[in-house]
Amino acid sequence: MRIGLLSDTHSFLDPKIFNHFAEVDEIWHGGDIGDPKLMDELEAFKTVRAVYGNIDEPALRHRYPEDLLFTVEDVRVFITHIGGYPGRYNTRVRKLLDEHKPKLYICGHSHILKVIPDAKRALLHVNPGACGHHGFHKVRTLVRFSLTSGRIHDMEVIELGLRGRE
Repeated sequence: MRIGLLSDTHSFLDPKIFNHFAEVDEIWHGGDIGDPKLMDELEAFKTVRAVYGNIDEPALRHRYPEDLLFTVEDVRVFITHIGGYPGRYNTRVRKLLDEHKPKLYICGHSHILKVIPDAKRALLHVNPGACGHHGFHKVRTLVRFSLTSGRIHDMEVIELGLRGRE
């Protein structure tokens, strides 16, 4: 299964995303969506799994959960918006990771692209960075990868351009 991962759109959906995600099976959004119409566009394009972020209004908080826990291709996945990264997880997420033992942990919020293995918890942490214009990041990013029979592979970072520019 091929996955397109994005986060922190903050109401901006770059049209290039549709080209970059043309061959994916699902799109996963790590929160801070902004305008709900953005999700309508993504859902009309592909199957979407998403969590809400701290900037998201009540309509999005009713539409999407705070946390997603599911299994795809024998890979246990946990997605939340705010959670930290290996060695710096917040207390709530650390408890959930230890309880559910995902192989892939995804979050957004920091606007900092990270792909970090956590040997202690036997998981891979991925933060796709931010693909919107709001925030302090310099380059807007996405991540694309595959899941096959318990493996996470063919991970690619996609740069959309500088923040503040189309």
